[in-house]
Amino acid sequence: MTPESASSQPIHELSIVLPCLNESETIGICVRKAKAALEKFNISGEIIVADNGSTDGSQEIGIREGARIVNIPNKGYGAALMGGIRAAHSTFVLMGDADDSYDFSHVDRFLAPLRAGADLVMGNRFKGGIASGAMPFLHRFLGNPVLSFLGRKLFDIAAGDFHCGLRAFNREAILRLDLRTTGMEFASEMVVKASLYRYKIEEVPTTLKPDGRSRAPHLRTWRDGWRHLRFLLLYSPRSLFLFPGLFLMLLCGIMTILLAAGTITIGGITLGVDTLAYSIIGFLIGYHSVAFYYGAKAFAVAEGLLPEFAFPARTLRYFHLEAGLLASVICILLGITGTLIAFGQWRSQHFGVMDPTSFLRLTLPSAALIAVGIETLFLCFFLSILFIQRRK
Repeated sequence: MTPESASSQPIHELSIVLPCLNESETIGICVRKAKAALEKFNISGEIIVADNGSTDGSQEIGIREGARIVNIPNKGYGAALMGGIRAAHSTFVLMGDADDSYDFSHVDRFLAPLRAGADLVMGNRFKGGIASGAMPFLHRFLGNPVLSFLGRKLFDIAAGDFHCGLRAFNREAILRLDLRTTGMEFASEMVVKASLYRYKIEEVPTTLKPDGRSRAPHLRTWRDGWRHLRFLLLYSPRSLFLFPGLFLMLLCGIMTILLAAGTITIGGITLGVDTLAYSIIGFLIGYHSVAFYYGAKAFAVAEGLLPEFAFPARTLRYFHLEAGLLASVICILLGITGTLIAFGQWRSQHFGVMDPTSFLRLTLPSAALIAVGIETLFLCFFLSILFIQRRK
């Protein structure tokens, strides 16, 4: 079979989706446990094995145990899950790994909040219990806690276990998020975009036990950890670009103004024109960072990576290409004026050797103003292009 779209009217209340890649040792028992859970709680449901190209007979085992097999040609954990979610004939979906590490008998814990109106229900293994040997030391005490902490702080999500593989959700709500990652970072993308779109997210305790495989897991600690971290940062341009940029602009801008007026001494340390050069560079880096923030945010909204309200409509109302161009022209003219004044001083000395200290206090800020003006000019045109796309 190939991934299919479910009918407009769900056939079942719940689909249990198991991503699978060569899980012949455990897929059978997972399907049996999932079926037993559906029967125990009298849930109308189905079990989908989203197979990612297994060559060890996993598909046949799944069929024998009563699961529906959906073949997913695109490789990756996220690709397999999205294929299974799209193929589900249900209102709700529960996803869980096919390695026999999760307890599918907890299905009622996840389904109850969904029935009450939740969009996404996260499992929390730290609250439910992690058996000895079930999670590597680095994952349990460094990777998961740190990444979950960053997720909570960057996106204001009250979830203690960002990477729990057992979670349930309203199928249509998740499809509306247009999830795009294909690897392990899919777990982060789901909860982050659900938060950005202001979905109702709840959390329930669940457990984790050692998986039943004799081979190593597909998860790679450092590679997949970095992919999760990279995703969190890329989806938070405010923390990645805006706040550091504003801090640099404020600090280095104050230093530039003070040093352009003359030498200053702080605690016996004299700061002169050499420090002025670095403060100007710091200000420019900060300005670049803020410009990147607006460009990245507008691009993400235009491409559907972030919701429309992440870049409010009032930004469009207040933004005018002409106003931005006027600001850039003013900066450039001020820079040129300072340059002409410096040129006049140099000319008055018959183009001879100038006092570098006083001369650079004028030329360095002037050059910085020209650079800021030109970058503002480019940023205005770039944002205008993206805004045209949004209006379309």
